[in-house]
Amino acid sequence: MLACLLAFLLNWLPAPVSASSLPDTTRASVSSDSTLRAQCPGYTRVRVEQVLFVGNIKTKERILRAELDFREGDSLDVAELGRRLEANRRRIYNLQLFHEVALQMVCRDGSITVLFGMQERWYTFPVPIFSLADRNFRSWANRPDRWRRVDYGIHLTRNNFRGRNEQLIANLQLGFNRKYEVFYEAPGYGKRRRLGLGLAASYYQSRALDYATVQDRLVNYRTDNGFALERQYFLAGLRWRHTVQRLSAFDISYHHERVAPEVTQLNPNYYLGSNCRDYLDFTFSTTLNQRNTFAYPLTGRFVQVVASQRVFLRTGSPGITTLYGTYARYLALGRGFYYSVGVQARARFAQRIAYPDNHAFGYEALVRGYDAYVVDGRYYGLARQGVSYRLLDLGRLRLNSIGNPKVNSIPLVFYLNTFTDAGYVLGRSAVAERFQNRLPNQILASAGVGLHLVTYYDWVFTAEYALNGRGETGFFFRTSFPI
Repeated sequence: MLACLLAFLLNWLPAPVSASSLPDTTRASVSSDSTLRAQCPGYTRVRVEQVLFVGNIKTKERILRAELDFREGDSLDVAELGRRLEANRRRIYNLQLFHEVALQMVCRDGSITVLFGMQERWYTFPVPIFSLADRNFRSWANRPDRWRRVDYGIHLTRNNFRGRNEQLIANLQLGFNRKYEVFYEAPGYGKRRRLGLGLAASYYQSRALDYATVQDRLVNYRTDNGFALERQYFLAGLRWRHTVQRLSAFDISYHHERVAPEVTQLNPNYYLGSNCRDYLDFTFSTTLNQRNTFAYPLTGRFVQVVASQRVFLRTGSPGITTLYGTYARYLALGRGFYYSVGVQARARFAQRIAYPDNHAFGYEALVRGYDAYVVDGRYYGLARQGVSYRLLDLGRLRLNSIGNPKVNSIPLVFYLNTFTDAGYVLGRSAVAERFQNRLPNQILASAGVGLHLVTYYDWVFTAEYALNGRGETGFFFRTSFPI
């Protein structure tokens, strides 16, 4: 009987689909509950006889079992069984190791066998690096030494390294600007996969540097001789991981940074009068990620809190304490409509603060529509909301010329989105006035519409048209879900 069920599951397992097209919890639970009632009528609790995994060719089974909140021998409440099994299936899917995770369950004499079937992704992604070191192609082509002014190398990502959900990233960039980096992330060791490790090392040299904000825009310094910026850091950290949805981390990192003397002359506040600095960062973060899918969430919630302390190793530089928090909620409105809202805030406490530590909007945080600007300040708050409508689901585009199932089926789902953003940066008025920066200390708001494309390997592409509070409009392209 079990062999027949395994064969059925393998034949039933569908081709890759996008994360956003997975069924919601309610629909998935109905199927499991009806199956249970038909196979084991009259039971209020059932015993887990066996848990099986099919399709995890590279992925170690213990990695998958660590996500489950039940084991063989456990007794489960029938009334909550369907919803509980679906929650476990989603946790395995949100490891982001598989195109699809399917769930089947059979019951006999009050005992159940649970089968998870999955189709693994492609895990190795080498991406060539080739870019011009000048503002545009014409500027580069007109230079006699143009072939010296290119950056080239390779960016390599290896997911699910050793089949243990480890990630290894390496950057090797040579040429005009240079970068040597390696990152290693292991979410969990041990029998329960709870304690993990993070390691990183980076050395970067750049001939260009944004050294000031004037009229709410970055001012750039470039040099052909030497480097405008040299930066290196080393990081080591511990991770405490309950499941893929709950993670805490503590990192210690050492940083050494040096800028060209000309940068200090142009902006003495860049490093508070010095052209180099050394410091340690101590960072603690905790994350609760209960979104239905991580790439393009439609339901659930996300909470993250981060606290960090920066200690400078040179005398005369005051320490910096940073607190950061974000919360997002996602709701299904019915008939293909979904609502999302997110808020985030940051506070940075210090006696004095250097220019690169004072960035607020225009980097990771952004009021959409103000992409051309940057806003500096120690404190900021940002609220974003949007309504999405599933406009078109083209299913899976088959590439018959490719035999590998990891890459020969491309899901395409389009969402129409409307959004509004509002943010506020509290900056020092004297500094803002000196450099004619008008955006700090005022409410920034925008509204717009967008078209979102969701496909496999967690790729999200967005094209947005936004109107900001200055009356300016523009088209903007991004590669992630904005909230």
